[in-house]
Amino acid sequence: MNLLYLEPLQKIKLGLILSLILITACNKTQHQDDGLNYKLPPIPDIEHLAEENSISLEGADTFKEVNIDIPITKGPYKPTWQSIEDNYPGTPQWLRDAKLGIWVHFGPQSAGQSGDWYARRLYTEGTEAYKNHLTHYGHPSKIGYKDVLNSWNPKKLDPKSLVETYKEAGIKFLIIQGVHHDQFDMWDSKYQPWNATNIGPKRDLLGEWEKAAREADMRFGITFHHEYSWWWWQTAFQSDTKGPKKGVPYDGNLTLKDGKGTWWEGYDPRLLYGVNLREYKGVADAANSRWSPPPAGIFKNHLAYSTWYSQWWAARMMDAVDKYQPDFIYTDGTDQQPFSGFGTGTGFKSNAMQHVIADFYNKTLQRRGEVDVFSIVKFRDKTNGTVNTQEGGIPEDIKTDQDWIAETPVGDWFYGPDFTYSADAVIRYLLEEVARDGNVGICVSLLPDGSLDQGSTQMLKDIGTWMRINGQGIYGSAAWKVLGEGANERLNVLPGGKIGKRQAEHQFSTQDIRFTKGKDGHVYAWVMTVPQPGETLKFKSLGLNKNNAKIKTITLLGHQGQLQWNQSADFLTITCPQKMPFNTAVGFKIELK
Repeated sequence: MNLLYLEPLQKIKLGLILSLILITACNKTQHQDDGLNYKLPPIPDIEHLAEENSISLEGADTFKEVNIDIPITKGPYKPTWQSIEDNYPGTPQWLRDAKLGIWVHFGPQSAGQSGDWYARRLYTEGTEAYKNHLTHYGHPSKIGYKDVLNSWNPKKLDPKSLVETYKEAGIKFLIIQGVHHDQFDMWDSKYQPWNATNIGPKRDLLGEWEKAAREADMRFGITFHHEYSWWWWQTAFQSDTKGPKKGVPYDGNLTLKDGKGTWWEGYDPRLLYGVNLREYKGVADAANSRWSPPPAGIFKNHLAYSTWYSQWWAARMMDAVDKYQPDFIYTDGTDQQPFSGFGTGTGFKSNAMQHVIADFYNKTLQRRGEVDVFSIVKFRDKTNGTVNTQEGGIPEDIKTDQDWIAETPVGDWFYGPDFTYSADAVIRYLLEEVARDGNVGICVSLLPDGSLDQGSTQMLKDIGTWMRINGQGIYGSAAWKVLGEGANERLNVLPGGKIGKRQAEHQFSTQDIRFTKGKDGHVYAWVMTVPQPGETLKFKSLGLNKNNAKIKTITLLGHQGQLQWNQSADFLTITCPQKMPFNTAVGFKIELK
């Protein structure tokens, strides 16, 4: 058709038709992106509750993995590990380039100011969380965690301002908590009414973080910790064992009907606390342990509920992926996958994880035209398509068997008083991990109101100052052929665990060295403390008899002048300048011929 020869009226009619076609197409595309169409079945009723600790779990070894049969976005990825491995193009380069991330481990549990796992531990007599809850809220038989959710309102939480602060600290990506073990979704959740848009702040907090990250051109991922919430929450079904409230059930025992006439009317407690599983041997004891899961096995009397629960788990993740299009997703646990029947995955076996990952990658391919994202499945062996983590630990040696992120909090995963804020400890932790080929995610806990306190703010500023001088040897780096050096041929390693006083006070000498290979191809030698002016340093790993090329130039990062150095068969020596106005650790860029 030649439009030049159409009459004016015909042109108008054709334009209207084309506009209608375009609008219809746009509406169709918009409808596809508006959300999931999956209708989750209602939560199954539990007809019989057996006596506590009376039922043995079914063996997980012989139980066949259940196909949860939830629809996923169409594409080449099918919900099997084989399909995921066959189609995944490899971990995106941006993770290595970014290198340093902030773990935004924030939610209503911060309100307890009792550190990690406050929601669970407030139902365990004698714990700090229990005592704090009695003081600030009341007895958990009347005022439980659901009421903490209702009153929690982080009015000072400003993701845009925080992201700017993080960026100044040298942070290149965000790890954002979507839902913790407490089952409270931090977004406008389609499948969980106990969420931040309905209760508490009444804000789409995840949406705010997404907007702030995109405006700052910063990659971000969403974390999901709700797989093992069903056994994690079993403390809520207890009661005090002594005192005036002895035997009075905690509020996990409440039902939907009990909410009539209260603020939580219409909200089913089973969607927050789960159902009572204490009939299974080991569940009640594990609930009151420091962190241990129940024994491996299958909750054999709850198979219908277990199937529904794993569908619900997957649907919520797929909903968040659909709404916020993250650069990675993260699942918590201690076994090869969620719902494995073992470790934290005890209770059921299903392929829910494979469904979530396949949907995530297909949806990303559909929207971006490439899969430049990844999925963290903690503790999973090397799998093309997943990334692992090292929580609190520092590997013994260089670790290149799989891509990984070292993660640890400063103080604890949720806010508590008397944290030790030390930029020195964080920077040295960073050097320990990147020298082993890791990436790093540091949790700096926010106050219950969503703000940073003075100590954490100053710590982030100090980290940013150091990163602006030394970042070229960190961002995009990889492990060199040698991890490091120490006195008497032994590495002096920063203590593992949560960063606190022990790490801040750990002493290093100028014989403690770490190495990285920069994105520019040069070797970077890191001295784990600041040398004295004029001090001569010795690097045995850079001697000519170690199969090294001759050195062309050496630069002290942050210093403009030339250095005196000498490379012999046995070692490299470098004499520091007469002024060393540096903090924490120094880096030397070594260019080989």
